[in-house]
Amino acid sequence: MDEGTIRRLLQEVRDGAVSPDDAVAELRHLPYTDLGFARVDHHRHVRQGMGEAVYGPGKTPDQAARIVAELLARSDTASVVLTRADAAQVAAATDANPGATVCGTTVVWRPAPPRPERVLLLTAGTADLPVADECAATLTAHGFVPRRLTDVGVAGIHRLLEHTNELADAHAVVVVAGMEGALASVIGGLTGAPVVAVPTSVGYGAGLQGVTALLGMLASCAAGISVVGIDNGYGAACAVTRLLLTPGRVRAAADAEHQELHR
Repeated sequence: MDEGTIRRLLQEVRDGAVSPDDAVAELRHLPYTDLGFARVDHHRHVRQGMGEAVYGPGKTPDQAARIVAELLARSDTASVVLTRADAAQVAAATDANPGATVCGTTVVWRPAPPRPERVLLLTAGTADLPVADECAATLTAHGFVPRRLTDVGVAGIHRLLEHTNELADAHAVVVVAGMEGALASVIGGLTGAPVVAVPTSVGYGAGLQGVTALLGMLASCAAGISVVGIDNGYGAACAVTRLLLTPGRVRAAADAEHQELHR
């Protein structure tokens, strides 16, 4: 349940279209709904500006489909995201809940309307694309339309340099890179925008399944880079969403306080 749904419900009570008792029954589900195997958090969107995502691994196809259905039922507009889903979970969830967009292992229902912020999503190599796809799908769910620059790693840095104007104009940049993770440091030195780095498990033996890229990004000499876990494209998208949505929420709260003081 998101703020828009709550406002719509309160408006309907005021207009007499919904009785107070029916509104109370609806709000009873606001904190969470207990499905027996999961307690679905309906209040997360109100608290964080982002709804609960459904993490596929460990769930049966039916469980994934039922959690998605519950999230869709309790909000009129909030997006719903299913991540790391296998083929059976995707089939069950999309059959039970039409209108989905599938991007690799990520499924999105009701993506938010496009927002104006400019987000760049870079991959060092083609092998990083599955992680970038997860990030892109999650960004789209929250209304961001990322501009993707693929295969611009440091082994051929000239492929990146023609895009320096875009880096300068970006509001946020996500860098997805394996091997030694050096691309994050390069980007951190070329733009003043927030940079969220995603180490991937791509690389030869010394890459240690992403550990080398993770440590390289954490040790970057480009100050202020944020680093998420290995292969965590979803987490990177959520970090960008928090970074870009929080200023608007702060301004809205300040405006409301200002109006209240000057009544």
